[in-house]
Amino acid sequence: MSKDKLTLKAIKIVEILRKSIDGMTPPMMVTIKNEYGKDPFFTLIGCLLSLRTRDTLTLPTCRKLFFRAKNFSELLKVPIKELETIIYPVGFYKKKSIILHEVSKDILARFNGVVPQTLEELLSIKGVGRKTANLVLGEAFNIPAICVDTHVHRISNHLGLVKTKTPLETELALQKILPEKYWIEWGKLLVVWGQNVCVPRTHCSKCRILSEKAGIAYGIV
Repeated sequence: MSKDKLTLKAIKIVEILRKSIDGMTPPMMVTIKNEYGKDPFFTLIGCLLSLRTRDTLTLPTCRKLFFRAKNFSELLKVPIKELETIIYPVGFYKKKSIILHEVSKDILARFNGVVPQTLEELLSIKGVGRKTANLVLGEAFNIPAICVDTHVHRISNHLGLVKTKTPLETELALQKILPEKYWIEWGKLLVVWGQNVCVPRTHCSKCRILSEKAGIAYGIV
């Protein structure tokens, strides 16, 4: 399929998903932004806590931590042992406690406590990976970025938009076919779809995107 046709297909999928996810629980980071605003501190720390952990466990943990610390200086003052107790429900809580302190120290030392707004600077912070950096850019700063998690990587391939083996390959491939104005939204839509519909052992014949009947009706096959 040509690049132009892939772009049209991707845009059509966005339109379908906007309607299809109505009423479904939004991604955790959307809830965090709604509750705490666009302060990048909450976005960054929330994302670091969410890595390899379900949203249902991460969200209440974030709320508990944010009651205790609302900026990097306050977070750094929370002793590691206390921090471990607070974030105990999330996976790898001991390692994440150390990462939260190290990230706080680095941002305070090199960026005066202000989360940087470029991909390069975010990736220079030890403990911040590409997925986290892109999410912060999009959610906290509204800078076009495609956050590729397991749902985005898997479903983008499943839909036939990309043929990639790694999240980085998926991100770069999507950048070529998806207009920038959809970059931030793409991640949100596919996360919700992956958490609620496109789950293991799902029946693609019932999918509003992949079923032959739906595909013909929406003009994407």
